Amino acid sequence: MPEIEIRPADLQDFGQLLNLDHSYQTSYVWQMDRTLEEGQISLFFREIRLPRNVKVEYPHSPKFLTQTLPQATLLVATLDSLPVGYVSVVEHLAPNSSWVTDLVVDEKSRRKGIGTALLITAQEWTIQKNLKRIILEMQSKNYPAIRFALKLGYEFCGYNDHYYSNRDIALFFARLLH
Repeated sequence: MPEIEIRPADLQDFGQLLNLDHSYQTSYVWQMDRTLEEGQISLFFREIRLPRNVKVEYPHSPKFLTQTLPQATLLVATLDSLPVGYVSVVEHLAPNSSWVTDLVVDEKSRRKGIGTALLITAQEWTIQKNLKRIILEMQSKNYPAIRFALKLGYEFCGYNDHYYSNRDIALFFARLLH
């Protein structure tokens, strides 16, 4: 099995990174239920099974990657010297935290530990910057990413229902790093 290499992105990587399959398949979503009563707001998410598997497009346009680059650190995962994934990490979008705005692994290379390797490298980067917490953002439809975050010890820490231009709800998961 080829070894995964994680390195900082260079200019030659961008064309290949933009061409990765950013979409994903899911049979589940997290549905938000909100109740407003006098003096009380109740909010919860529940896992809903869809009637069939659906393909979901990535919420950011390819231009988003190039627009966030000046303030982000972009790390690339390669197999046999070919880019197969990346993680974009921004410092201080939240106090004393790093923020993962993108974590993408090409569809053909998923379930091989690449996403885990990228996220562990982002956590190490966060620790090197003396930051205490790392935050992941994802669509409420991105059930594979939700399960991935929970598996790696991240905890749900919030949402924004007006975050993505396609009107999907953004979920945020965080992990304290020591």
